[in-house]
Amino acid sequence: MIYRVLPVMFLFLLSFKPVSTKETDPPKLVAANAKASFELKVRNLYTALNPQTYAMPRLESFAKALEGFYQLKEQGLIKKDILTLIDFSLSSTQKRLWVIDMATNTILLQSVVSHGRNSGDEFATQFSNETNSFKSSLGFYATGEVYQGKHGMSLRLDGLEYGINDNARDRAVVMHGADYANESIIARQGRLGRSQGCPAVPIALHKEIINLIKDKSCLFIYHPSRNYEAKSKLIS
Repeated sequence: MIYRVLPVMFLFLLSFKPVSTKETDPPKLVAANAKASFELKVRNLYTALNPQTYAMPRLESFAKALEGFYQLKEQGLIKKDILTLIDFSLSSTQKRLWVIDMATNTILLQSVVSHGRNSGDEFATQFSNETNSFKSSLGFYATGEVYQGKHGMSLRLDGLEYGINDNARDRAVVMHGADYANESIIARQGRLGRSQGCPAVPIALHKEIINLIKDKSCLFIYHPSRNYEAKSKLIS
């Protein structure tokens, strides 16, 4: 069962000093203090994030990713301290996928990544959980098992948000390498190639990415969609 963000946030906040701990504080004040403490924690992590040679993700997408990451870790739905963030608010011409080691607060890898052909051209603007929609699905996923498919080495994904991405496995939405997910294509057509809904990555990187994130790590596909934010129980 997936809980709302604030109750689970209290468990996460036990690891550092809250703004107020008085038993007489009214519930609204306690919730406000918890939210403020969480936001401070996120900013501190973001400031201390080691990008190595890579560009930083946006703070907004990073913050939303952390909201769900800590809840899912608490619930045991993800096991690894690896967070993959895909920011579909960015152009497909940009490297909008980050693999982050949360144990060391280090960016391990950055890459371009494709969105579904019916989600948009250069930018992804439409999303779906429906079979044969050929659209990407937003939200939080747990990475599954590796298998050999028509695209070679591929990684199954389990959508963790009911009505948002929980049909991912039935839709065969997986991570795989693809010729069309190559930066060389951008110069020819002004955008990256598109998938049937899978987060496809360059063939040159797909094995490295899959080996880093396989077996119950957290993958979050972000977009500032009001529809998603209204439905999701993992972000505020």
